[in-house]
Amino acid sequence: MLYADSLGNFGRVANLPRILAFAASARRESLNRKFLALAVQATKEAGGDVTLLDLNDFALPLYNGDLEEAQGLPANAVKLIGLVTEHHALLVASPEYNSMLTPLLKNTVDWCSRGDANPFEDKVAAVLSASPGNYGGVRSLQMAQQLFLKLGCHVVPGQCVLPHANKAFDTEGNPTDPRTQKSVQELAAKLILTTTRLMA
Repeated sequence: MLYADSLGNFGRVANLPRILAFAASARRESLNRKFLALAVQATKEAGGDVTLLDLNDFALPLYNGDLEEAQGLPANAVKLIGLVTEHHALLVASPEYNSMLTPLLKNTVDWCSRGDANPFEDKVAAVLSASPGNYGGVRSLQMAQQLFLKLGCHVVPGQCVLPHANKAFDTEGNPTDPRTQKSVQELAAKLILTTTRLMA
């Protein structure tokens, strides 16, 4: 199987890097879900074995230490911890709410961090963000990168953002600007290259 590095060069790997992908938005027609779909396809083409999650299928209560002490980890938190543990890397679309990352992302990460061991340690994390605004969710992206870095991830550098995302897709979800596809391809190549190097 071939993977592409950030310069477009190809190398061969024996085992595909396993990538866990999700959008930190519960909206079915989320712009970040659409942007993530492009990144997922680019990551597969770059040589990744991608598992795409819908966080709506892993509903969690708002993190509460008293609740955890009384009832332990919710079943969905246990499932998510297992999925993070089983994969080499994360591909996360991080929407922007009031210039911040979403409560859904923070709450999901908070519960997952409560396992017996930190499932994020030494994982690779790539973040992208889309927004109808001029900045493309860059503030949320940077905060999400900092969050994953704090948790021990190897964060893929760069800013894969999509401004004016409400006008960036046609009716079939395809990007209307070739630069959009190029940005996710570059992120995917860096993600696979970094992950593969750490697998070696």
